[in-house]
Amino acid sequence: MKSLRHAVALLVPALFALGGVLSIIVFRVARRVVTPARRAPDAEIIAVDTGAQTIELRRTLDTELPGRYGLFTSGTYGYVKLGAVLSADATSVRRKLLTQIEPGAQVDRDARFSGWYYSSPGELHLPSQNVLIGSPAGPCPAWFFPGESRTWVIQVHGRGAMRAECLRAVPVLHAAGMPTLVVSYRNDGEAPRSRGGAYALGASEWRDVDAAIAYALRHGADRVILMGWSMGGAVALQAAVNSGHRDRIAGLILDSPVVDWRTVLRFQASAAGMHAPLPDLAMGALSMPITARLSGAENAIPFDRLDMVARAQELAVPILILHSEDDGFVPVDASHALRDARPDLVTMPRFTVARHTKLWNYDQTGWNAAITGWLHAQGFSASA
Repeated sequence: MKSLRHAVALLVPALFALGGVLSIIVFRVARRVVTPARRAPDAEIIAVDTGAQTIELRRTLDTELPGRYGLFTSGTYGYVKLGAVLSADATSVRRKLLTQIEPGAQVDRDARFSGWYYSSPGELHLPSQNVLIGSPAGPCPAWFFPGESRTWVIQVHGRGAMRAECLRAVPVLHAAGMPTLVVSYRNDGEAPRSRGGAYALGASEWRDVDAAIAYALRHGADRVILMGWSMGGAVALQAAVNSGHRDRIAGLILDSPVVDWRTVLRFQASAAGMHAPLPDLAMGALSMPITARLSGAENAIPFDRLDMVARAQELAVPILILHSEDDGFVPVDASHALRDARPDLVTMPRFTVARHTKLWNYDQTGWNAAITGWLHAQGFSASA
């Protein structure tokens, strides 16, 4: 790895000498990594049958998944819930609508398939409060769901997502007696914008989670469990090794987590048809102060510090990893590597088919059981 960093350090300055298409492409790729942006449409609506309350979608690896999901649309309806797959052929999938669409409604073709399912706390029919957490970035809105335990769960959403992504976990945590704080963080569209408005891939965002830990401790928590989804996993892991409240962090629950950004970015670049050495050049540009700022980052991205496989020995609390073997967006390799590096800490039940952050949607029973069983095994009860 040291030789790779040395090679990148030599190659990136050479881009300035080349001064052409390659340097433009490298900085464009790097900028995409750190620029907050809502995900592009990834689903196509073919037809809506308002009489039968069904929807026909272009078939993809996501839209064909069994279970309950959400669909971000445009037109009359901004978000609709989807139920079971009713039929499918080689190109399309017909699903039950769980949100009623009225006759005459306009629903545009472009849509985005989502695992969020719930879009607001009220849909859970559980007591909740809106709170503000004072972080270094400014006041960050959060939802608080009370519980009996003195151990709170702080949930952290992923990249390009918002707090609603985390709502799926609240009922199982509530049933276990765990108070839950669902937080926002800088540049996510709900919390304040940082100076440059760019992601730091967890290297800065963990400070907002650290403020949430302090909030929990001031409001009755004795200790906390951090639960991170996708990039939220990277944020939670950084908090676990950097927080001044490390001794109050009792465990981690990670759903489809980013454990090592290099693994993720190389995988995503390959899936997008980018060839070596472009991904490493882009990461090299982000890792040095001058080129990082030219790429849109506020500061250099410390990829070494974000590699939690390499830093596995710094971890000190039990960890539950929920990650589908065929995630398709954040590869499972680094999660396996972390489990292998710290078998004394990491519990990782096997999930397949569910893809990225959709394990609850695909197998709610198995997902809930994995969390409940782990909480029980670690002694996290309502009285703890």
